[in-house]
Amino acid sequence: MDVSSGGLVSHQQIPLGPNYQVPFAERIKKETRILTGAVGLITESVQAETIVASGQADLVLFARASLRNPNLALDFAKELGIDVPYPKQYERAKI
Repeated sequence: MDVSSGGLVSHQQIPLGPNYQVPFAERIKKETRILTGAVGLITESVQAETIVASGQADLVLFARASLRNPNLALDFAKELGIDVPYPKQYERAKI
């Protein structure tokens, strides 16, 4: 489940900051035992890895950050020292 507080109406007062949506994902995960995805100003590889490794969420989703950098997942993998396998036909494009 992709967990977000929404922010769909103008009178909502949602405090913004790094990981600001993560507590919602963590609570839903713990109370329902449903796999959850966290969002909310998650912009650094270590930040995302910490969220997953600590069990706050099962997945981290990067919306706006991915729009700014389409290679974000590959950049994060490189920063974390993870070798991402490429399909054979795309190996020449590997960064």
